[in-house]
Amino acid sequence: MSSLTLRLRQRSLTLQAGRPLLMGIVNCTPDSFSDSRRLETVDERVQHGLELAEAGAAIIDVGGESGVTHRPQVGVREELERVVPVVERLVDHGLIVSVDTWKPEVAEAVLSAGAHLINDVSGLYHARLASVVAARDAGIVLMHTRAAPKTEHFPDYGGRVVADVRNVLGQLRERALQAGVRSDAIVLDPGPDFAKMPAESVEVLRDLRSLAVHGHPLLLAVSRKYFVGTIIHREPDDRLAGTLAALGWCAERAKFSIARVHDVREAADYLKVRAVLDGVEEMPSIDRDDVRLQWLHDDEDDDEGDPGGSREPLRR
Repeated sequence: MSSLTLRLRQRSLTLQAGRPLLMGIVNCTPDSFSDSRRLETVDERVQHGLELAEAGAAIIDVGGESGVTHRPQVGVREELERVVPVVERLVDHGLIVSVDTWKPEVAEAVLSAGAHLINDVSGLYHARLASVVAARDAGIVLMHTRAAPKTEHFPDYGGRVVADVRNVLGQLRERALQAGVRSDAIVLDPGPDFAKMPAESVEVLRDLRSLAVHGHPLLLAVSRKYFVGTIIHREPDDRLAGTLAALGWCAERAKFSIARVHDVREAADYLKVRAVLDGVEEMPSIDRDDVRLQWLHDDEDDDEGDPGGSREPLRR
């Protein structure tokens, strides 16, 4: 199985073909469109990040400004107050931390606080952002969009949305390289739902293989997205099944990828079962003489008060 190394400052991640790494989301905002869970304090946000890492996230993505377009832009100072304390503590715990921001001033501060990756959803709206990342030898996610930050815009792609995504990502890649960002520190994001109607997001994801031509990992940011909700008619918090379907589809076609997800435990379980079925992980062994599912109970003490032995029998 082929592999690719992503280098993020002093840290590195090895990606295996067809097996996405997971990026867990910590929203430090009161108005996220996709997350009804409100993490009000730094302690709550840090704890959530630690739980996501324990559940299988290789990267924790911290965000201090929602992408919703009907809310005012958050100022630099307020965004920093939301994210810097969280970044510092997660880094102190040894985690690889990404920050979702498009502002160079915020990027400078969070990289000083120890962040490893800047997740830019603006398509380098501020050209200086790439130079800030390069100066810290950090990583960057470059996303396709045709809309300015915090604005809603759906351009007419003339039936060529995939070609536009491919061309823009290539241009962003060249701009980042010219600014001094290392090639092995770049992640490309097709940007589903950003400046795209739901059908256009689906069209782009159907052709992911053509977007992997630059040799960089792709960010699969499909979790709870609007295109998923359009297909299954579910609100954001009820889009897990649709998210996993999209994740599975994309993982097969992206080769090297990072999946940005809200539900890390469920995504990790999905990917683990899939890996066993694909034959890239071993099936856990179980004693043929054991007629009970051992992982339901750690020891015989769990049967106290249950003389009938209600543990589920192994179907043989």
